[in-house]
Amino acid sequence: MTPRNAFHPMRPVPLQAVLWDVDGTLAETERDGHRVAFNLAFARLGLPWRWDESRYVALLAVTGGRERLLHDMATQPQAPRTDGERLALAEELHRLKTHFYAERVRAGVIALRPGVRALLDQCAARGVRQAIATTTSRANVEALLRAQLGPDGLGRFETLVCGEDTRRKKPDPEVYRRVLDRLGLAPVQALAIEDSPAGCAAARAAGVPVIVTRSDCFRTAVFNDALAVGPGLDERAGWQPAPTGAPDGSVDLDVLIGWHARGSD
Repeated sequence: MTPRNAFHPMRPVPLQAVLWDVDGTLAETERDGHRVAFNLAFARLGLPWRWDESRYVALLAVTGGRERLLHDMATQPQAPRTDGERLALAEELHRLKTHFYAERVRAGVIALRPGVRALLDQCAARGVRQAIATTTSRANVEALLRAQLGPDGLGRFETLVCGEDTRRKKPDPEVYRRVLDRLGLAPVQALAIEDSPAGCAAARAAGVPVIVTRSDCFRTAVFNDALAVGPGLDERAGWQPAPTGAPDGSVDLDVLIGWHARGSD
C-alpha cells in the first residue's frame, strides 16, 4: 500500500492548494496602509515619532507590528525606559494602528492588487483549495477581505492562519506548517504566493514551493529560492522564468500549475 502523502519521484505532483500571503501580496497594504496607520497612532498618543517610507521599508526586516515597534523604540530617546513600559506602549500603539488601518480599508484606500481577484476566482471555479498564511493580525486580514471581497470574503479561504495563531513570525516556517496541517496536505502539494524575502524564506523552510509577486517595498529584493519572480499577477511580462504559452495576459492558474510542476517533478 502506498503511504499517504507519498509521491512518485519522477512525476510532477498535482497542485492542490494555493497559499496566500496578505500584506504586499493580496494588496499593497504596507506603504499607504500600515505605515500611515502607525503614524496616526503615534500622533494620537502625542508621540513625536513618524515613519517615512524609507524608514518603514527598513523596519519591514522585522516581522510583526508589535515587534517592529519594540525594535524602533530601542532607537528612540523618548521611549520608555523599562521593558515592561515599552511592551505596554507597543500594545497600545498596535491597538490604535489596527483601528486606523481598518478605517482606511473600509474607506477603500487599500485595494486588491491587479490580477488577484481573477486568480482567486479561477482557483475557486476549478476546485483548487485556498488558504491564508500570514503573521499579520486576524483583524487586519478580516477587514481587508470583507472590504474587497464582500461579506462572504472569508469563506473563499478554507483556513486562515494569522499572527495570533503562531508563536513565531516569518521567516520562521511555523505559519506554513500550521496551514498544511489544517489542510492535511504535504508541502509539495501546495504553492505559496509571497512578496517579501521573509515570506519566501518561511514557505521554503516549510518545504512549500513559492512564487514571488514583487510589492512596492521589495522591488529590488533578491529572491534565490523561488520558482518564479515577477512584478504582479496582472501581466506575464517581466517574470523570470517566463511563463509558458502566450506572452500576453495575466498570470493565471494554468501558469501557476506549470511553475508548480517544474518545482515538483
